[in-house]
Amino acid sequence: MTKLDAKIPGGPLEGKWEQHKNESKLVAPANRRKFSVIVVGAGLAGGGAAATLGELGYNVLNFCIQDTSRRAHSVAAQGGINAAKDYQNDGDSVWRLFYDTIKGGDYRAREANVYRLAELSANIIDQSTAQGVPFAREYGGTLANRSFGGVQVSRTFYARGQTGQQLLLGVYSALMRQVGAGTVKMFERREMLDLVIVDGKARGIITRDLVTGMLERFSADAVLLATGGYSPVFFLSTNAVNSNATAAWRAHKRGAWFSNPCFTQIHPTAIPKAGDFQSKLSLMSESLRNDGRVWVPMKVDDKRDPRQIREEERDYFLERRYPAFGNLVPRDIAARAAKVVCDEGRGVGSTPYAVNLDFSDAISRLGEDVIRDRYGNLFDMYKEITAENPYEVPMRIYPAPHYTMGGLWVDYNLQSTIPGLHVAGEANFSDHGANRLGASALMQGLADGYFVAPRTIAHYLASTELPEVSTDHDAFAEAEDSVRKGVDHLLSIKGEKTVRELHWELGRVMWDKVGMSRNGEGLKEAIGEIQGIREEFGQNLKLSGESDDFNKQLEMAGRLSDYLELGELMAKDALMREESCGGHFREEHKTEEGEALRDDENFSFVSAWEYEGEGKESVMHKEELEFENVTPTTRSYK
Repeated sequence: MTKLDAKIPGGPLEGKWEQHKNESKLVAPANRRKFSVIVVGAGLAGGGAAATLGELGYNVLNFCIQDTSRRAHSVAAQGGINAAKDYQNDGDSVWRLFYDTIKGGDYRAREANVYRLAELSANIIDQSTAQGVPFAREYGGTLANRSFGGVQVSRTFYARGQTGQQLLLGVYSALMRQVGAGTVKMFERREMLDLVIVDGKARGIITRDLVTGMLERFSADAVLLATGGYSPVFFLSTNAVNSNATAAWRAHKRGAWFSNPCFTQIHPTAIPKAGDFQSKLSLMSESLRNDGRVWVPMKVDDKRDPRQIREEERDYFLERRYPAFGNLVPRDIAARAAKVVCDEGRGVGSTPYAVNLDFSDAISRLGEDVIRDRYGNLFDMYKEITAENPYEVPMRIYPAPHYTMGGLWVDYNLQSTIPGLHVAGEANFSDHGANRLGASALMQGLADGYFVAPRTIAHYLASTELPEVSTDHDAFAEAEDSVRKGVDHLLSIKGEKTVRELHWELGRVMWDKVGMSRNGEGLKEAIGEIQGIREEFGQNLKLSGESDDFNKQLEMAGRLSDYLELGELMAKDALMREESCGGHFREEHKTEEGEALRDDENFSFVSAWEYEGEGKESVMHKEELEFENVTPTTRSYK
């Protein structure tokens, strides 16, 4: 059995990463071209890593499922990216960013990883600015900042409401430079369907060409997964429809342990669901809560136009409950508070699961031009989707599945329990604990991609015996055969229900019983219901078309097959964790005021699930969390 060793360097927290870099082995420039690295994913983490490894001189094979890496889901992160630059002189520091992040995650993340993330944040801004990312600037030319939830300083750098898009363009330009230089070879519209392991090490992948249906083999000296999170397990989420968990889940079934799968983030600021025929939900940025005020009517079932409801008839429930942070409480807190008032019958809109996000005060105080300058494209997007003008009437928002803090377990080197398989960005579990603070996803993706993975993969390559492996090796043949049988099986079922119908059924179970709040009884029911959907999927799936052709339904069926297994593990992980922390809210474990109630004595650990084979129960291992520099306390934003 693989031993769980986080490989956290010794010494003071502030010096761990520097010491680790100094002690890591290097690959000489002339030798780098002898090594090849597979990078799966081309967003901020994957594209950043591929570009950096290519710049260093390695041979990089970069895969993405989109028709271009510019369409990676990182493009959708709108609000901003955190960095401890203290440009506002409001008391920020690397330590404060570290503290806010580890507190925001409800003390369920590693100190060493979080501190490294805070340290590297400043480098990211320098790197991106040098690439030409057009961050917003003050009148004098310095970079501007704004606040995000869970903090009391302004450390979020932004490019209007397009920060992810602009950062991705920076990554893309660096990546294309390496494509031109010949160090990176891009493989678009390829989906990784299996990991190939030779002599216990990750040495390649099996992909399917999504246009021709052809299965392909690729070998390398190391593999890096940067494939994002798994929120579409809920069916409706803010993720792109093509976002999926297949690469990570197939690696899990080859021996990579999966950590904290129940830690999912429900974002409080999405446009509410409008009907049963949507394929996704649209996110409104958390940055809007800098100037927008969240409220619902005082009265139950008050259907008046919000402009007709007077101030004294409104409940600004976040400002009332959390006066110290107001509308900028962390996402898990804001999301649950919105659910509470809607459950009371005070929600707005037709469902009525929505609350108002009102800019009338800010427009009166600052003028419409200022608001347009800060959030104009978000307002335009809202109007396009809802046909309502948010400059005149409040936006309607409601929580939606958004981000997953769980993922493949990695050590300090971002290496999974499979030697040679590294995991970066949202695909790993490492930096956010039970809840991610806003503007930290872009930070982790770029920190892992630009700065961490290139250093730790170099150490792996320099310190590991890696004989040449051909794609003719038996392990490649076995993996490809396994994938082919799986694809053929899906097409052979010939049932009556479409992928969408079955995915929708899974999503309802996940949202109702493994969503914003959970309880033991509901989780047990969810496990049984998911097993029932899995059984029906195996007997009653309706697919058309062929395997050796463009077949979108076949793609989605493979991903749903993985979601069904992952969803069951999420429910089991949530059932095991008899406490509330961050985005994991067990109704049995709450304070008298309805806030999350942690159990540090029994649950201060990272769960790491080991796959035992088809039909067998997964085995949970623990990585105990040690806090030497901060003291876990009750998280309060009042």
